[in-house]
Amino acid sequence: MAKKTKQSLRLARHARVRKRVTGTAERPRLAVYRSLKHISAQIIDDATGTTVAAASSLEKEIKAAGNVAGAKLIGQELAKRAKAKGIQSVVFDRGGFRYHGRVAELAAGAREGGLEF
Repeated sequence: MAKKTKQSLRLARHARVRKRVTGTAERPRLAVYRSLKHISAQIIDDATGTTVAAASSLEKEIKAAGNVAGAKLIGQELAKRAKAKGIQSVVFDRGGFRYHGRVAELAAGAREGGLEF
């Protein structure tokens, strides 16, 4: 049996979430990825397999750190970019991460920006 690492356990949780959560053209999936230093999110249409909008703390023009305050800015920026593409509602994919801290703040920022989920 393979050694259970934090990464392998997160990927198993993500697989369980992805069994139920899929994005459509009308309601795409908002996928979150959190590393130790950064956070990123993208809105994905799973029917075509395309990324509609994305935002990350790695982008220079956003000027957001990978902390809780930065996660909220990333969520607001992602919502603004999604609105520009005509997306009103999404389905949230926490990516196997706990809905807590930076992931929850990103979701709150996206809701403040006008996305519904």
